[in-house]
Amino acid sequence: MITALSIILIVLLVSILGGLIRVLRGPEPAERMLAAQLFGTASVAMLLILSRVMAMPALLDVALVFALLAAVTLVCFVVLAAKEGR
Repeated sequence: MITALSIILIVLLVSILGGLIRVLRGPEPAERMLAAQLFGTASVAMLLILSRVMAMPALLDVALVFALLAAVTLVCFVVLAAKEGR
């Protein structure tokens, strides 16, 4: 079970590296924001896995906070993009 979770963690880290490339090379701000959302989603997934592997239920609370912060940043980006579009 732990080896399968370790493989999933490695896949999530590789997806974060792919998102980092998009953040650095993305021509549009929306593409960069989507990559930042990928960071948030992957970090929440990694925290959930780590909380299970390490038997630390406090990491579930941290994952919840990260998920809420990711949602708030997306809403802020959309509001700012709408203001710039006028």
